[in-house]
Amino acid sequence: MAETQRAGDTTPAQTREALQAQHAEARARRNAAEPGGHEWEQASADVGRIEVQIAALERAMDPPRV
Repeated sequence: MAETQRAGDTTPAQTREALQAQHAEARARRNAAEPGGHEWEQASADVGRIEVQIAALERAMDPPRV
């Protein structure tokens, strides 16, 4: 499996495809974790962070992908 970012990583992915792969991995971690547990909270935060990065990338596209 490709290496993906986790919370605390400082180098953001530069491509939409890389972010989508990270998003899928974070969702899988969240789905595998016990709801409400530390791992679930961490994965949920990662999902949200990645979604914001994807949205910013899509807004910067010409034309914007909205």
